[in-house]
Amino acid sequence: MPQSPSTAPNLFFRNATQLLTLAGPAIPRRGRYLADLGIIHDGALLTRDAEIIRVGRTGRLEAEARRCHAEAIDCRGRVVMPGFVDCHTHLIFAGNRVGDYEARLRGRTSTEIAARGGGIKLSAKLLRNAAVGRLVSQAGAYLKQFVAHGTTTVEVKTGYGLDVANELKILEAMHKLKKLSPLELVPTLLAAHALAPKFENNRGAYLKLMEQKLIPRVAQEKLAEFVDCFCDRDAFTVNECRELLQTGIRHGLIPRIHAEQIAHTGAVRLAIELGAASADHLDNITGAEMRALGRSNVAAVLLPGSNFHMATHNLAPARRLIEAGAAVALATDFNPGTSPTLNMQFILSLACTTMRMMPAEAIAAATINATYALRRAHQCGSLEPGKLADLAVMDVDDYRLIPYYFAWNHCVMTVKNGRIIQCEADPAAPQS
Repeated sequence: MPQSPSTAPNLFFRNATQLLTLAGPAIPRRGRYLADLGIIHDGALLTRDAEIIRVGRTGRLEAEARRCHAEAIDCRGRVVMPGFVDCHTHLIFAGNRVGDYEARLRGRTSTEIAARGGGIKLSAKLLRNAAVGRLVSQAGAYLKQFVAHGTTTVEVKTGYGLDVANELKILEAMHKLKKLSPLELVPTLLAAHALAPKFENNRGAYLKLMEQKLIPRVAQEKLAEFVDCFCDRDAFTVNECRELLQTGIRHGLIPRIHAEQIAHTGAVRLAIELGAASADHLDNITGAEMRALGRSNVAAVLLPGSNFHMATHNLAPARRLIEAGAAVALATDFNPGTSPTLNMQFILSLACTTMRMMPAEAIAAATINATYALRRAHQCGSLEPGKLADLAVMDVDDYRLIPYYFAWNHCVMTVKNGRIIQCEADPAAPQS
């Protein structure tokens, strides 16, 4: 959660060539409004402690900034925008799955890789053998890279434990990471990701274990905010996920769901039925389901990083979802098996090039709309007075260049809760 406001100095970001405010009503951006970035040219932003107190043209804020004794940061020739909100990651895992990657390049299917001991079950085996300290060390190093690329809020799923003890181990690591990282980490209990090997012939017993032992304990100890499940072919059925997510709801957890990634299952309809915060992936969604999402408050979280890494051509229909009025969001899906990237700027490039989103739409999807998937739109995702001072300074003079120069890191400064947590030694540094 946000750190103590008393730790943050007053800051004055001035002369931004483009200040992307994304200001607007407290609702998701849909349809044509997804492309409205609320740009202020020669923009400025003034912070006090952890919050934004003024946004406007530089000349109009200069006098107040002097009265506040704010540290001036010259953003001439640069874009200032909200920090990225990565609303779908699997941050905490042990080791990697580079062997799976190579096997896939040799033509092995995911089913074949899993049969040879790879896939999620390999990650579960590695995690079982890893101490909490090792998990924290690896994830902590990744979080530094999230910061360097302009991300300020990260959702973190469990799911590689596959039993009560090891799911709790992931949550313990997350608790330690929250104390070490300046970022806000949002915990999600992915209570049904895959079957543990000893339950392969007794699915009911596994789900009962999750519903009767894991979910109640996690909820009682307030270890997670959301509950998730992988609803897909060779994973869990709609009925299994309905029962599990309803259990989570009864214990005060907010449902999310991995939906329609590998095959069409009806998971989107379940998300709408349960009032889930999000339905994620959506590669195999139908037209009727897109329209239903457009009438709902369920965020449509698209994850093109996994399509890129898996070389799948069946992409989520971003343009049709936008036209249907769905609240489209973007995330990295950072994980060791299908999307080992934490660079949200690269995700913008993929969204534009492979899913035909416009740069403005992609930025809104990765900031303000992503906050709706995490139920945090009231505190971050846009640069408006009263919200947290979570922002990134990009070394480009036009926001469209962020996805245009793909796989670059344009971020020269990251600010979380009004504190500079990453800064290159260049003219973006505080000036008197």
